[in-house]
Amino acid sequence: QVQLVESGGGLVQPGGSLRLSCAVSERLFPPYVMAWYRQAPGKQREQVAALSSGGTSNYLDSVKGRFSISRDNTKNTVDLRMSSLKPDDTAVYYCNAKILPTTTTQAREYWGQGTQVTVSS
Repeated sequence: QVQLVESGGGLVQPGGSLRLSCAVSERLFPPYVMAWYRQAPGKQREQVAALSSGGTSNYLDSVKGRFSISRDNTKNTVDLRMSSLKPDDTAVYYCNAKILPTTTTQAREYWGQGTQVTVSS
């Protein structure tokens, strides 16, 4: 069972920066996609950024140019660097791992417990 543990959330002023980190309990074998989602109160969970095992990344339009997702294979972590934060970025941020199916393995999906990010003056 893969476990994901997020850290790095907190309170930040508008225009500030934060780095979220997701520790993955074991090495993942390709193909997989690591992603960060967020859920604000009263809203649906949305994917903020994703990074495939092949190195392809994509971002929610509203965070392009401000957020960056990266992976450190030696530490087994996936980071989300956030800058120029806005009050609309306030949400619980979740780490997600999707293990994609192959000819010999089934698809699996894992979630972290979430970390709160609050952008407020």
